[in-house]
Parts: sequence; C-alpha cells; structure tokens
Amino acid sequence: MRVGFLFNHDALHQVRHTAPVIAELVRLGGATVTVLTSSPEQAAEVRALIGEAADPVRFVALDPGPVAAALDRGLRFVAPFRRVAVLQRNLPAFAALDVLVVPETTSLLLRDRFGLRDLRFVWIPHGAGDRSVGFRAVARGFDLVLLSGDKVRDRMLASGLVTPDTGRVVGYPKFDTVDPAVPAPPLFANGRPTVLYNPHFDPRLSSWYTMGPAILRRFAQQDRCNLVFAPHVMLFRRTVHASVEHRAVRWRPAIPHEARDCPHIRLDIGSERSVDMSYTRAADLYLGDASSQIYEWIARPRPAIFLDPSHAHWRDNPDFAHWRLGEVVRDLDALPPALDRAFAEPGRYADLQAAAFAQTFSMAPEPSSRRAARAILARFGE
Repeated sequence: MRVGFLFNHDALHQVRHTAPVIAELVRLGGATVTVLTSSPEQAAEVRALIGEAADPVRFVALDPGPVAAALDRGLRFVAPFRRVAVLQRNLPAFAALDVLVVPETTSLLLRDRFGLRDLRFVWIPHGAGDRSVGFRAVARGFDLVLLSGDKVRDRMLASGLVTPDTGRVVGYPKFDTVDPAVPAPPLFANGRPTVLYNPHFDPRLSSWYTMGPAILRRFAQQDRCNLVFAPHVMLFRRTVHASVEHRAVRWRPAIPHEARDCPHIRLDIGSERSVDMSYTRAADLYLGDASSQIYEWIARPRPAIFLDPSHAHWRDNPDFAHWRLGEVVRDLDALPPALDRAFAEPGRYADLQAAAFAQTFSMAPEPSSRRAARAILARFGE
C-alpha cells in the first residue's frame, strides 16, 4: 500500500497533527510512505518530528508553478492561490498513491475537480474545536476520518458526516509530540502571572479586529500581569481575511506600537513556539475567542476568559461549547473585573474543563499516532 502524507499550507501549524502517524506507519510496516510538502520548512519540520523514521520515507517537494508562485508573491496576504495550484500541477505525484492522509479538506479537489477517482482520502483534523467549519458536509467526502474523541465523533455521527465505519476515534496525534499537561518553564522572570491572548483569524468570530489592539494597549499600561500575544498563525499571514462561511471580510489591524517594546509583553505572530504548545503549557490564564487551542489549554485546567465581539447567541450552541469553560465578556470594560474574578477563583471552571477534555480527547496507553496508523492499515491494507 502506497500512503502519502500531504503538507500544503502557508504555515506549520498543521504538521504536528499528522506527522507522528508517519513514524508509526514506518514502524508497523505494511505500507510505503511518501511525504509531499509545498515548502522546505514543512519538510524540515516533518523530519525533525519523526527522526530516524524518515530514513525509509520518500520526500517529494511540490512545485506550484511559475504563474501561481508569482500570484502568491503578490497576493498571498489576500487569498491562498498557491495551495490549489500545488494540487493541480503535481497530479502525477498524487496519482502514484493509493491513500492520501491530510490535515485539511482542500485536498479533496484532487478527486472532485482534478479526476483522481481511485485515490482514497484520510482526514485527521488539525484541532478538536467547536467551530462549525469543522463540521461541514465536505467531511462526507473522506474514506476515513480519524477523530480526537467522543465529542467530535458523536457530533459528526449525529450530523451524518461520518458513519461508524468511516469515523474512528484514535486520539490526538499532536499529543504524542509533547505532553500538554506538563507545565513549561515560566516565560518571564518577574514573578507575575502570565496571560495568553490567542485570537483567531475568523473575520466574524475573532476579537482581534474590534478589541485586540486596545487589549494590547491596556496590558502595556498595567504592571499586574505579563501578556503573551500568540494569535492563530494565519492572522498575520494576510492583511485581509474573508469568511465564506460567515460572509464577512475584515482588514486586519496592526499591532499597536505601545506593545512592541513593552518588557512584560511577548509578541509571537507565528513562530514554532506558537504551535507547539509552549505557551499553552506555560501561561496562567487563557484569553481567546474561537481558537481550538482552548482544548489543548485545558489539559491542565486553569482560568479562561472568552471575548464575544459579535454578541453571538452562544448558549446551547455546539459551535461555542468551549465558552462554557470560562467567563464570556462582550466589551473591553468588562475585561478587567473578569480578570480579577479569574485570578481570585482559579478553580472555578476546573471540573467543567476536566470533563470537556475527557470528552474531547481519547487518552489511552497506546499512542494516538499508532492508533491512527493501525486504523489506516485496517481500512485500506490488503
């Protein structure tokens, strides 16, 4: 069986969700593995994560072509021309495979638009969040969907997006790269508590467009807390963000100058540390909106506050299930007292967070990446 792993994105945040499975497929045998990457950075990250297991793996660098590369250079901050071009231009590389494992859904174009009808697709979602974008009809196009836990599986089953055969719970392979419950060293040496501000890029749900710069200014002007500003890595990859799902377009505001040289603020708009759980393991309070990183945060229950700039109807809405895990605030003036309450009662939501973590992630003695590899071999092996 010829299994390919595709990494075709502007950033590295998806790599840890599927790369550990490569190493386990190599160890189990029964498949030849090809890694297909659209940047040298992705290839280097995969090699670093799988170590010696990379030796028998074939690495293929995918070229978007000169036209798409030129468009990407000029318009990469607006639209992802490059990703689709990579698929279309490299059809022979994909046609040589039996199975393709991906952390996103754009790759289904290989079959639905570009005609590779014999290729089988495996989706390992890059996150375990609640946003409706993770529960779209496109999931039905995959031959196998490997899920983090009961929460995601049950919602997909209820929506008819997977069947008991196509939707399998294997856990969260990213957790095989680092233990999310083990605290990381302090990020600052001043002894103050540290807040992690992790806004999403979604133009309707993200707090950054209407609240974010003011939040950074307020933290710069106080001396009670440190702040790590580590948004979703895609927020600062583009200047304009559009959401087909929510029919919204927003211009991304810049980071205010007050925050740029502040000794108790760390700015990280897309380094490796922003995606490898360094900050979710080290901070004391989570401040966010729609990012699935909240579920990595609650591996060790701690205070959380959620910003609601759109005044969403979130109660009893599965798209906002994570907002039950902390206080929800709708305007900036409500944030300081919310911070006071969170620090005064750090265990207020601990039981809810622990229960949500158990429902979201299947934890077992066997590593998640090995469970995923076994599921792929069982489904498609001869």
